[in-house]
Amino acid sequence: MTRLALLRHGHTEWNRAGRIQGRSDIPLDAEAQAELAATRLPAPWDAANLWSSPLLRASETARLVAGRAPQTSDALTEMNWGDWEGLRGVDLIADPDSGYRHIEDWSWAFRPPNGESPAEVWTRLRPWLDQLTGDTVAVCHIGIMRVILARAWGWDFDGPAPFKIKRNRLYIVDMTTLTALPDPVRLLTPEAP
Repeated sequence: MTRLALLRHGHTEWNRAGRIQGRSDIPLDAEAQAELAATRLPAPWDAANLWSSPLLRASETARLVAGRAPQTSDALTEMNWGDWEGLRGVDLIADPDSGYRHIEDWSWAFRPPNGESPAEVWTRLRPWLDQLTGDTVAVCHIGIMRVILARAWGWDFDGPAPFKIKRNRLYIVDMTTLTALPDPVRLLTPEAP
């Protein structure tokens, strides 16, 4: 059985400002670095194959939580947000002419201007997913996680998502059956005194 554990990268200045990062290579902020340095992958994930997006915020998160450098794959690079990259979602949704929609109103064909649709992200991810063997941790981005989890949950970006992606949690997918485990696994943190 091959299992994939998905972990979202830590916060950046752009995350905290509500800006769409897409493929911009924004590093973790100091608070995220300190928070992640105090966490680690739980067993058996600490011994799993380790991959990340090549973007700094993901590869740095992987190094901090695993204590080792990940392999990187361009397949794990965040969804291309095209003309919306760097803008704030709240500003785009406030403009009825922008074309921006909340995720519950997307579809597999939803595409930012000059960007990439979830269906295109899936096409990009599929060869990488197909080559996985054994337990694997992939530190990546919310767009990548949404696409994989949407497939695993059978969700078509129509109505509320059956999952909520939070930080510092592993979202496990059985790749043999392409099904998601219902409960994420938290990263380990030092016990309180």
